[in-house]
Amino acid sequence: MASISASQVKELRDKIGVGMMDAKKALVASDGDMDKAIDLLREKGIAKAEKKSSRIAAEGLADVEIHDDQAAIAEVNSETDFVASNDQFIDLVKGITAQLALNTPKTVEDALALKTTKGTINDDIVETTQVTGEKITLRRFDAIKKTADQHFGAYLHMGGKIATLVVLDGADDDTAKDIAMHVAAINPKYVNRDQVPSEVLDHEREVLTKEAEEEGKPAKIIAKMVEGRLNKFLAEISLDDQDFVKDPDQTVAKYVASKGGKVKSFIRYEVGEGIEKKNVDFAEEVKKEMGD
Repeated sequence: MASISASQVKELRDKIGVGMMDAKKALVASDGDMDKAIDLLREKGIAKAEKKSSRIAAEGLADVEIHDDQAAIAEVNSETDFVASNDQFIDLVKGITAQLALNTPKTVEDALALKTTKGTINDDIVETTQVTGEKITLRRFDAIKKTADQHFGAYLHMGGKIATLVVLDGADDDTAKDIAMHVAAINPKYVNRDQVPSEVLDHEREVLTKEAEEEGKPAKIIAKMVEGRLNKFLAEISLDDQDFVKDPDQTVAKYVASKGGKVKSFIRYEVGEGIEKKNVDFAEEVKKEMGD
């Protein structure tokens, strides 16, 4: 049996991003042959692929890709941040999002069936799952088209932990990017007050009324107080009404208008939002792996 060095293990890990123990076992089984070890790990990945379906993938990256008048924003999840920072995973996310921008599919199922150089997007995900040993999923995406007089703005925060895509009517690309940065930082819920659902307004009005009554305010001024506080609430959740982060002396709507434009729409993805994450004892995980 060939002696396996630490440098060989590191080389194999760097090539395909597997765990230390898996890399060492594959090298031992292949008698130190790097290519055979990679093949063994791929085969092992195929055997384990089905077992990964029940795992929670709440880490990962979001990305935005723009192709002329078409753009896409997507979130691809992994189980750990370690895999999310792997070059193969990063390339996978960018490749998927680029295909979504080019083809603008309607559903995740349609997206997974899109052709790539290796087969389909689903094939690319399966291959990366096999290499990393983690469950990887295309969680969600939006693919949109704009008109010639509209502008896309995109922004990635922390390398893709938050991604935003903005469409402006008029203005220019720089203004659109400024608004994309604002959306990433402030997290508005709607473009303007007209988009706020009536049930949201009714609920907030009810809560504010009860608050005013508990403060012991006279009935004749409660209505005015509630409307004033409701306006403040709307200004907090409506992008157009928010103070622009780069110039708090004017609202977003006024800033965009000064550039000859208007906000049409925005999309904001924060990786893992809404997913219940599992608490992992990493020390225990290492013990289990070392005991294999």
